[in-house]
Amino acid sequence: MIFDYAAAAKRVGVSADDLRRLAAMMHAEFPSDEMMAELHILRAILSVERGDATLEEILGQRAAA
Repeated sequence: MIFDYAAAAKRVGVSADDLRRLAAMMHAEFPSDEMMAELHILRAILSVERGDATLEEILGQRAAA
């Protein structure tokens, strides 16, 4: 793991299942770039922490794209 997104997810209260879904989405978007996938996972979690978006919005937005 390049970025400690698991600690951020725990701090925000993201469930393990939702974290797996988010990680799968980001790895699908960046299949050959682990660092970019992890960076985007972390950015999404930090966005939730700041109150800029909900995890449901992020997961739904990515699924709709």
